Amino acid sequence: MKLLPEDLEKIAALTLEHYNQRAEDFREGTRDHDVSQNIAALLRNINATPPFTILDVGCGPGRDLRTFSKLGHIAIGVEGASRFVEMARTDSGCEVWHQDFLHLDLPAGRFDGIFANAALFHIPSQELPRVLLQFRAALKPGGVLFSSNPRGSNEEGWNHGRYGSYHDLAAWQAFMSAAGFVELEHYYRPEGLPREQQPWLASVWRKPEN
Repeated sequence: MKLLPEDLEKIAALTLEHYNQRAEDFREGTRDHDVSQNIAALLRNINATPPFTILDVGCGPGRDLRTFSKLGHIAIGVEGASRFVEMARTDSGCEVWHQDFLHLDLPAGRFDGIFANAALFHIPSQELPRVLLQFRAALKPGGVLFSSNPRGSNEEGWNHGRYGSYHDLAAWQAFMSAAGFVELEHYYRPEGLPREQQPWLASVWRKPEN
């Protein structure tokens, strides 16, 4: 069933409000999460001269913005939850844009890499092709997009106050390929566990040079 514009606005508003109301708890609960495997996957696939310009999509309170900055890169965040925007600006010292997935306004051809860690699964499936094309346009030729999402069997809907879309590998590959990306690698997280104990699907994609 196609979601109407008012449905999409409600999904965005309620999901973002869920995060706004729990911003402090979320920051404390995720402060020590180790996503170094994901950051390394993005950086090693960028074929450019450092420092890289990186867009952290759904940057939350700014944990990964700080990491990219400490590594010497130019990191910019984009975040829909207003409380997280404030936190990320203060905690990271980086530029952070207050935009949600329904109202993205990204500069063309600016970024060497896009880092979308635990963010894109909040996009309703019908809107995902548009958003991916916007990300593709924001990357430089040859730029790289990293994503990590909780995987599923292509179901979507409300889950504990947040809207989520839970794609399997084949569906995610189809979305990304249709948007003009070329797959570089994918893996499941946390590493070193049996597949049924790896709820996260991570993947790395390149925008073609031409």
